[in-house]
Amino acid sequence: MDLRHLATLDAVATEGTFGRAADRLGYTQSAVSQQVAALEKAVGGAVFDRPGGPKPVRLTPLGEVVLAHGREVLARAQATEDAVERFKAGEGRVDIGTFQSVTNVILPTVVRQLLTEHPKADIRLFEEETDQPGADGLDLVFFDGRLHGDVEQVKILDDPYVLVTRPGQFPAGPVPLRALHGAAMVAQPPICDQARVERVYADAGVEPLIVFRTADNRGVLSMVRAGMGLAVVPRLALDLPTDLDTHELEEPGLSPREIHLAWQANRTLSPLAGRVIELTRRAAEQL
Repeated sequence: MDLRHLATLDAVATEGTFGRAADRLGYTQSAVSQQVAALEKAVGGAVFDRPGGPKPVRLTPLGEVVLAHGREVLARAQATEDAVERFKAGEGRVDIGTFQSVTNVILPTVVRQLLTEHPKADIRLFEEETDQPGADGLDLVFFDGRLHGDVEQVKILDDPYVLVTRPGQFPAGPVPLRALHGAAMVAQPPICDQARVERVYADAGVEPLIVFRTADNRGVLSMVRAGMGLAVVPRLALDLPTDLDTHELEEPGLSPREIHLAWQANRTLSPLAGRVIELTRRAAEQL
């Protein structure tokens, strides 16, 4: 059976005559007759009794069975067509892996614009601070570095590091990296780009005293504010105005971390995921 056969069956049953069904479908009457004949051949029996003359046709018992199930098939086909159109219009689901700085600074602008354009979009965010997160099961994933493996990725922005101190601890202006040697410091856990930061310290012969580690950016700043130590953080970690001092680190110093947006290689992205990439690039440019 063909969907066209079932649609013709439904039209004839609803309209009562082949002629009116033809008008409804935009067919010729002979085309309707051919569709019904093809359907009857497929099901192995007549689906209409044809009394002739002006009297309307009537469904046979076989026709009633076929019509009942055929209408369910037509409804599912229409639902599928509607879902595809909604998907193409950006009303599907998008799963995004993220991390704290991106969640706080970049994604609010992206999500707000996306929901303005597509109010029925189903956006799911998954935040996890790990080394080399995988893109499996996600449409897109943000990471502060290049992801390895079978992925495609674009660099969104360079996020420079700054030294954060209590007011007046250092004169205004850049601070040399060697000033961190032996200094009490609050830091992120030694994963992701923080591991690279600490290798830079080691290569420069700088050995700070890490007195507290936390993955919470605000926790880091709170402990600096409390006087527990200094901190070196990416600028995106300073997502709110702060009463703390910030200083650039003198060159040769610490190069910025690179924030990338990645997805599985050789995978066709949905229109919604593609729009996320566009909006993310725009948000990064504004930063």
